[in-house]
Formats: sequence, structure tokens, C-alpha cells
Amino acid sequence: MHIDIISVVPDLLRSPFDHSIMKRAADKGILTVNVINLRTYGLGPHLQTDDYQYGGGAGMVMMCEPLDTCIAELKAKHNYDQIIYLTPDGKTFNQKRANHLSCMNNLLFICGHYKGIDQRIRDLHVTMEISIGDFVLSGGELAAAVVVDAIGRLLPGVLNDETSALTDSFQDDLLAPPVYTRPATFNGLDVPEILLSGHERKIDEWRYEESLRITKERRPDLLG
Repeated sequence: MHIDIISVVPDLLRSPFDHSIMKRAADKGILTVNVINLRTYGLGPHLQTDDYQYGGGAGMVMMCEPLDTCIAELKAKHNYDQIIYLTPDGKTFNQKRANHLSCMNNLLFICGHYKGIDQRIRDLHVTMEISIGDFVLSGGELAAAVVVDAIGRLLPGVLNDETSALTDSFQDDLLAPPVYTRPATFNGLDVPEILLSGHERKIDEWRYEESLRITKERRPDLLG
């Protein structure tokens, strides 16, 4: 999979992709993440990428020209399955959407900043708008890192045990069950005996019942 990310502060995205599972995906050649510095396409001697909004009001807006030029150049190189804008008013990102995007080959992410991007860029280029929650960040970079991480770990060959992702929370509309490791007893608390039994079917049943119980308690909306 190839992912391009347009940002005015590309340094914010260095660490998330240089470590752990995302680095493993890159080292294996499974996932390529390329961060494009929008200021390269800025206007004038100061490489301007934002301006005051029409109609007045606080906050700057990312301008059409730099984004349009950058996107057009990238489109000439890649046939994107989706051009995604990270924005608080987008559709809420979830595991189903992560599964869907993980099946694609080329994605382009646009990171907003300040008050966001000029609406005309959304009208002309954006095919999907994503929010990672009902809150506002300083920019779309951290949201892009979250979404790319959620997608990248689902790509075949990224995780050492590919079945691991299938048992994550939300994959079957249930939260994950409790997990334990050694020692079997810690501070007077024991690992449930069933997990030490070696009886695979009963362990699976226990895990399902625990997932159901936890989901009912914490996220009953998922069961609707």
C-alpha cells in the first residue's frame, strides 16, 4: 500500500511511522508512507499557504492554490482510491472503515490546519472526510497518524500473527475480553482457571462471554 500525506508541519509525522509496527510494515515493503510538505507549494517569497477567511472571523484558512497544485502533481503520479480529508465534521472513523481502507492500494490524506482548508478543495478533490472523534485538534496530522496506524496494522504480513487483528475490539462489534500473562498469581489475584486448562473450545466460549459482558457494560450501543 502507498499512502501520501499532505501537511504544513511534516515533522509531526516522523515519529509515528519510524517506530514499532509501522516501521516493520515499511521495512517489509508492505506499506510506504510519504509525507509532503505543503509549504513547498506555497505562494510568494514567504511560501504562503493560508490567508484570512472571507466574511471575517478568527482563524486562518488554508488556501486553494498550494493545495490544488500539490494534489494535481500527486494525482499525476498515483491513481488514488480515496483522497481523504481529516476534519472534525467528517464521518467518525471506526474499525469497519479501517478494514475497508486496508483493502485499497493508494490513499492520499490531506491534513487541515488553523480553521481548515478552503471548501473548494473539498468540492474539487476530496472523496472521503474522516473524523477521529468529537473534538478539535490543532491540525490533521495526529488524526492522520491514527488512521494510518489503524489501517497499516491490518495489511497482510505486518503483524507477526495475522489472526491477532481479527480478535481486536470492534472487529465483530464486541469489545475485546480481558487478557492475562505470567505470573499466574499476582498480588493475590489469579488468572481465570479456564485460561490455564488448555481446552481451546471452552477458552473461546469464555472469551466470547467476557466480550459480550464487557460490551453490555461499557458500549451497549454496539449491540444495537
